[in-house]
Parts: sequence; C-alpha cells; structure tokens
Amino acid sequence: MRPRQSWQALTRRDLILSSLPWRAMAYLVTGVGVGAIVLVVFLGFLFTGAVMTLLLVGIPMVVALGLGGVPVAALERKRLRIIDGAPAGTPHRVPGQPGLRAWLELRYKEQATWRELAYTGLLIMVLWPIELAIVVYGLVVPIAMICTPLALSEADVINVLKVWHVETYPKAFFVAAVGVVTLVLAVYPLTALAMAHATLARFLLTPRDDEPGERLAELTRSRTRLVEAFEAERRRIERDLHDGAQQRLVSLTMMLGLAKMSRGEEATELVDEAHRQAKLALAEIRDLIGGIHPRILTDRGLPTALAEVADRSPVPVEVSVDFSERLPAPVESVAYFVVCEALANVAKHSKARHATVEGRFEDGMLAVEIRDDGVGGADASAGTGLAGLADRVSVVDGKLMLSSPAGGPTLLRVEIPCASNAPSR
Repeated sequence: MRPRQSWQALTRRDLILSSLPWRAMAYLVTGVGVGAIVLVVFLGFLFTGAVMTLLLVGIPMVVALGLGGVPVAALERKRLRIIDGAPAGTPHRVPGQPGLRAWLELRYKEQATWRELAYTGLLIMVLWPIELAIVVYGLVVPIAMICTPLALSEADVINVLKVWHVETYPKAFFVAAVGVVTLVLAVYPLTALAMAHATLARFLLTPRDDEPGERLAELTRSRTRLVEAFEAERRRIERDLHDGAQQRLVSLTMMLGLAKMSRGEEATELVDEAHRQAKLALAEIRDLIGGIHPRILTDRGLPTALAEVADRSPVPVEVSVDFSERLPAPVESVAYFVVCEALANVAKHSKARHATVEGRFEDGMLAVEIRDDGVGGADASAGTGLAGLADRVSVVDGKLMLSSPAGGPTLLRVEIPCASNAPSR
C-alpha cells in the first residue's frame, strides 16, 4: 500500500475492520521502544564522550555523533514497511573509492546525513514522548476499562483510573462498554498519528528529487561510468567480430575458393563445410546483435522478451508481467537488460533454486522486481554488475533498490517513470 492510499484509507467506514489500524498500533508501539532505546544510547554516548574529552580521547566520539542518525534512519526505513508497503530506498550514494575515509567524507558532505540526524533528534526529543502519552491514553486506558469485570472478580472494589469506584458487576460492564467505545473512537486519531509519523520519516529519510547538487554530481559520475562501459562494450563487439564471425567468414572464403578449384567429391565436401561455416557465422552474428538489442523486444514487447530470457536461465524463473500497452522504447530496453543482468547474477552468484520476475505499470511508473531464494549478500561494489545497472537506470530517471541480507533472499526492484521517457510528438 502506498502512502497516499494509506491516507485515503482513513476515510473508509470499514477502517476498523481492515489491517491498517493494527499496523498503525504496531508502528507506534515499536516507535516508542526505538525512541527510548536511541535516547538512552545517545545520552550514554554523549556523556561518555564529554567525560573522555578531558583526555582528548572522547573528541572522535563526539564528532561521530554526527553520523548517529545513519543507523537510526536505516532502521526507520525498514520500520516503514509496517505502515505501508511502498519501498523506502536509501538516499546515500556509494563512495567512489573504497575505504573508511572515503565513506566518512562522503557521508559528512551529504545533505541526507544531516536530515537523518535531524530526524533522530525529533524522534528522541519530541516524537516518542508524544506517542508514548497518546498510546497510553489511547490504548492502555481503554483496555484497562474493558478489563474491569475481570478485575472485579479478583477484588471487592475497583478504582478505575482513580475516578470510578466500581463495586457491582452491572457498573463494571458499563465501564467495559465505555472502554470499548473509547477504543473504537481512538482508532482514528492513533492511525492518523502513525501515518503522520510515517510521512515525516519518508520525507526526511528517503531520496529526494530537490537536491540538484547531489543529483547532478551522481548523474555526472553515472554518465562517466556509462561512457566507460559503452567503450568497453564497443571493444568487446569489435573483438567478437574479429575473433568470431570474421574468422569464420575468412575460412568460408578460403573453402569456397578451394571448392572452385576442385572437382567431384572433394568439391562437394568443401561446399558442405563452407555451408556449415556460413551457418555458424550467421548464428554468431545473430547472438552478437541480440546482445545489443534483441529483435524479440522490438517486435513483440517486454513481456514476451522477459519470458524468453527466463526460458534461457539455468535457474527456474517464474515471470508475471502484465501491461495493457507497449511502453516507451527506452523504458523497455532498460528493464530488459536489468532483468538479463539480474538473472545472470542469480545463476552465477546466488546459488538459488528459484527466482521470480514481476512487472507492473502503475501511476505512470514501471516497477520490476526480481526475487531469488539464494544466499544473498549481493553488493553493488563487489563487481556483480549492479553498479552498471544503477547507472543504466539513472539515465532514464529511474531508481534501483536492492535488499540482499546475508543468507537471503534477494530482492532487486527497479522503478522507471514512463511519462518522462515517452517520445515527443
């Protein structure tokens, strides 16, 4: 469920019967716990750093607090899945160089790092105390009222909220009924509060399109890597043509020349061999052209092309793609090569037994997800082609999100806007 759809769900009459209130309560309760733990950790870290500063050892600890929002934000992005199912990707970029120093320099320069620190400050100073009070009065108090008849069976007189003295069961059941009504009425403000918190977290902790400096820098690096990749691909095509098809064509020419000078059975054998070499050369040229832009994608569209890729995969792949019309050619091309590379990585690295490819078109956006049940641990910096995929997707203003914990499973999601890639008329 997307955030906008979740807000619209608040106006539904059957909201109480849906799963949204339960997920909202879980989001608020876990938020209270996370806020309390983070507050204790931050205060302990700050106090220890302040004390150790007297020995000059605590200065790095105090400076490191600037990055304290990074792990908190990572946890909060995962916790957003409780309230809505829309992906919450990381706004951080991958350092251009390996090593801790390059990572620290990049993180301290990114606006996202300071937004995450600001969110962490809001969480521990404002959000979790308010949510704690509202959860107590919105959940604990009505539940205590509902349990009044049960509590009366254990005592002669019950003091409910230090306001009502309940001595009889009729009065106890009346208080319980009031508690049920209060709990039902509290569902709406509690759900709205959870949605407001999730909206704030998504605004501060996910990638934003209004950061021209960072976007331009990342786009420049992506274009540079793409130019290098295209140059390497050009050299590969030249090498394949020279070492493969060209050599077969030279051999074919020589055999036809020998056949021209020969007679009888020897000429027939040379022509047969030349025919075989011609077919092999044609097959190699077809494969080479298919690697550049497959004809099946141009003629029959993305669903058929993805099904053909899945059939070639050594790992069993289930494809579920549903489009009512053809998508812009750049979008289809990028989605096709993303799936090709992803399934190639599944076959080479994941040790998976099964994979799925799902494609949907919604709200002007193409979303493609590739899942596998392998060992996980995929890393864009490990040379598995993921960095190149991210560059290819960024050229069409798309987003690539990867979830691959150690032990699996792995989920690769690509979102590509179709309106901005449609051909102008």
